[in-house]
Amino acid sequence: MAHKKNYVEKMNALKQKKIAAGLVSERFPQVSDIVIKMTYFRKGLNPVLMLRTVNISPTAYAYFTMDCMISGCTNGGFDLNPVIKEMVANHHRQKKGTLACSGKISDLSSDHAHIDYEVAIKFAKKT
Repeated sequence: MAHKKNYVEKMNALKQKKIAAGLVSERFPQVSDIVIKMTYFRKGLNPVLMLRTVNISPTAYAYFTMDCMISGCTNGGFDLNPVIKEMVANHHRQKKGTLACSGKISDLSSDHAHIDYEVAIKFAKKT
């Protein structure tokens, strides 16, 4: 039962963060579409954990922090907010990079996971 309570609390906190971030259309009115492609990596024999594509419309929340997919990771994730903010400010359409997970797994170091990302932004046409 405690696990369910913790999960509900975590989901409520995430919902509040998304609401606080506002909508893409409010924060970035010049953006019509964002596509984030990610390859999640972990340490081990099979380093590629998964491939993921996230399509973000103007009606979505402007919250671009992706969870770490490694079981047991605490306070982890991949914060793409500064990447997207910089891209919009400089009107860049594409950017590639790598981010390390900011969390920890019990006694292991923080370098347990990373992602390679590619962000593509479509800007609305000026009328």
